Amino acid sequence: MKNVLSKIFEKENRIIIGVIHFPPLLGYKEFPGLEMANQNAIKDLIAFEEGGIDGIIIENNYDIPHKIIIEKRNIDLLIKLGKEIRKRTRLPIGVSVLWNDFKAALTIAKTINAQFVRVPVFVDKVETSYGIITGTPKDVIDYQRKIKAQNIAIFTDIHVKHAKLLSKKNIEESALEAIKKGSDALIITGKWTGDAPDIDELKKVRETVNDFPILVGSGANEKNIKNLLQYANGAIVSTSLKEGGSKKNEVNVKSWKQRIDKNKVKRLVSII
Repeated sequence: MKNVLSKIFEKENRIIIGVIHFPPLLGYKEFPGLEMANQNAIKDLIAFEEGGIDGIIIENNYDIPHKIIIEKRNIDLLIKLGKEIRKRTRLPIGVSVLWNDFKAALTIAKTINAQFVRVPVFVDKVETSYGIITGTPKDVIDYQRKIKAQNIAIFTDIHVKHAKLLSKKNIEESALEAIKKGSDALIITGKWTGDAPDIDELKKVRETVNDFPILVGSGANEKNIKNLLQYANGAIVSTSLKEGGSKKNEVNVKSWKQRIDKNKVKRLVSII
């Protein structure tokens, strides 16, 4: 069977997916309005495209504190923003709705004609700052079928960042279970934003799943990308590609006001 990555990105390896982080959305005190959110997103899209990225994923990264299930008004807002991005690019698009709202992600993806979604908790049980989340893979696949979105790939984290693992499975066991339960690609992260996966864990997963698609979900940068891509097919990147330095007391390392730097994207792409 053709690798899902080659179907989406027209290649199976050395894939770089850039994340467009939206500002805080409706109900959050720093929400800058739809127009500003859209302008920022388009600026980041242009920087990613001119830098040579292979695809993008949109995410409500700055909705702090996150909600496990988001409000309908913000689903509607993400659809509006996603449609504007879809109009302006031919790149493959993904959707991630934090903290684990797979129904919203699939709904948005189907509406805007996106190609994949990211589900942070699929087979694990974790404790987050926003509550305990238990993966329900059957519910994810059932909802995908219900809305007739089987053409949308499901990329799933295992042992995801910003969470304490409560289930007893090691990462190899979680990987095999995720594949068995319907994951189209595995995402492996470090412990937090900007933290790369442990290279030994990444290697173990690669040896366990053979040629099943693996993506790095955090911490990839110019210094480590070649090492990470020894074992992963690609990486989802944003924070290391933003302008300026880290912000003190910023949960996400850099603020929503920092744009993607086209030259950083070009350098990362040129390395691989």
